[in-house]
Amino acid sequence: MDYMSFTGVVTGIEQYDSGAYGGVSSCMTRYTLESEDGQIVKFTSDASTYFANNEQVFKGDTITAYYDANAPVILIYPPQYQALIIIKRGTDYFTTFSYFNAQLISADGMLKLNMSPETEVVTQNNQPYTGPIQNHYLIVLYGASTRSIPAQTNPIKVIVLC
Repeated sequence: MDYMSFTGVVTGIEQYDSGAYGGVSSCMTRYTLESEDGQIVKFTSDASTYFANNEQVFKGDTITAYYDANAPVILIYPPQYQALIIIKRGTDYFTTFSYFNAQLISADGMLKLNMSPETEVVTQNNQPYTGPIQNHYLIVLYGASTRSIPAQTNPIKVIVLC
């Protein structure tokens, strides 16, 4: 699966039940995001959307929504996508989502993880994960990083997407 992302400030939140349109009932939330350069995009979340760190999203929060780049979308403005993962920007940490290879370098080559015994490693449902994290999609929460390329960091928390 190819992932794309969009980062913006939440300017609107609507909750609705898709069953009202004749389908199977499913409680959904639609977030309207506005990027720093004024782009507006809408993201829909449902029970299958993963919220990193189980964070609740409010109007005014900055979030990054990841979606399937190959999924069909309706041609409307503003664009609307089904969010697969939503990560709320932390105030005391940075976040990233990427595939990390055998050397724990992100797919874009911009971040290398240096694991430490203090790093919390969990699955999506917040259970401890003791298997290898290499060659997996990971959500990484981290603090300081080097200015090298790739930047190196000792992550605070790693969420393994199995």
